[in-house]
Amino acid sequence: MSDDHARVREFFTARAPVWDSKYPDDTPAYRDAVARLGLRHGDRVLDAGCGTGRALPVLRDAVGAEGIVLGADLTPAMIDEAVKAGRHTKGQLLLADAARLPVRTAVLDAVFAAGLIAHLPRPDDNLRELARTVRPGGVLALFHPLGRAALARRQGRTITPEDLRAEENLQPLLARSGWRMTSYVDVDTQFLALSVRMS
Repeated sequence: MSDDHARVREFFTARAPVWDSKYPDDTPAYRDAVARLGLRHGDRVLDAGCGTGRALPVLRDAVGAEGIVLGADLTPAMIDEAVKAGRHTKGQLLLADAARLPVRTAVLDAVFAAGLIAHLPRPDDNLRELARTVRPGGVLALFHPLGRAALARRQGRTITPEDLRAEENLQPLLARSGWRMTSYVDVDTQFLALSVRMS
């Protein structure tokens, strides 16, 4: 395991038991974001960096019983919390690195990633790996239940010009990685950047 991976795993292992309590009322934001993906019953979707699996029930509702929902996370403690919460019944949980997903090429219709981009050690490579798993025309949602400014205030920090989630930084990053950004929302109550997998 690389030093970057070890740091991410250490960060989330310490926070896993209280993770759900950090954002207790964000289900409506998740529902809105997933609705914007345009998923249909029978679709295949990955929650990349699924954490405690908070998106899995919403994704399952969107794709129905006949769809496939995968949740992948690097941190065993987060996967354990997802199981304790019963969310493993809504999708298959994978202990996996977003840089090397155990998913075949071009089989997914969409990837949902809540809070993931801030923790990617190599964003270009990692987003390219997500693109590998999605069919041309499939969708990526980079989401957070708080916008950049609200999250920065909550964490007691200021937003820097290098912030990967800034539209002027994110759009070219996605383009280099096989995605075309189609919409960008950054308000206090939600961050959501949608992109389409280029062929």
